[in-house]
Amino acid sequence: MDDLEKHIQKNRHLFDEYKADRQKIWQNIESDLDASKIIYLWNLSGIKIAATILILVGAFSMISLFITSRFDQTQQNQVANQELNDIDTYYKSLVSFQVQLVKNNPKLQPKEKKEFLSFMDELDEEYNILKLEMSKNLNNEYILEAIVKNYKKRIELIENLLEQINDSKNSNDNEGYIL
Repeated sequence: MDDLEKHIQKNRHLFDEYKADRQKIWQNIESDLDASKIIYLWNLSGIKIAATILILVGAFSMISLFITSRFDQTQQNQVANQELNDIDTYYKSLVSFQVQLVKNNPKLQPKEKKEFLSFMDELDEEYNILKLEMSKNLNNEYILEAIVKNYKKRIELIENLLEQINDSKNSNDNEGYIL
């Protein structure tokens, strides 16, 4: 222990002799305060003007942000609609042409044509569901990809069927030439 601690422990009773009178301290503080020196910020006109300007700037910023985001969203929807229409036009014409080839093909039996066209109708229904989903959520690229895959699947099926028909035709023609 150092000397200061020893001195405090020896004279501890002298330190406990005086206790602070809290009431008296607060009365002295209050008497020193002058009521005219208190300045309330909301009574100053400069603060009122600054607060009003700050509120107006904040409100206009929020409104412009909202309007801009809606405008951007509208533009994105228009781009997605245009993209969907372009894809739709291209693939519909391609699919309808190939479906006509299948319908007009004399090598297919009516039962085979009916079965194939019913499968194509199922893919059309799936396409309509995807298109409805796309109209609900135009920003979804997965739906757009699914629509393209649907079209590609239809085209691939038609091409495979036409290839099989042509292969069987070629194999029948070649049989006549075998010696």
